[in-house]
Amino acid sequence: MLITGNMEHNRRKLYNSDRKGGSLYMEEKIYKTMGGSGALNIAVGVVVLVVGVASGTLLLISGAKLLAGKSKILF
Repeated sequence: MLITGNMEHNRRKLYNSDRKGGSLYMEEKIYKTMGGSGALNIAVGVVVLVVGVASGTLLLISGAKLLAGKSKILF
């Protein structure tokens, strides 16, 4: 606990001593946000890819069944 407290104190001291007023903290926050956003984009992309492949396969199968059954229709 004591080491963690000292590290936090040093971190605050570093951020407060920055001339831009907390710029290092904001950069770290932006970096973490960008990492989370990138991971989310990859996850959504994989889901969309899987759904797209599955729906494309189903459309091909149903289209083939329709074309195969075309000759059985009587008017």
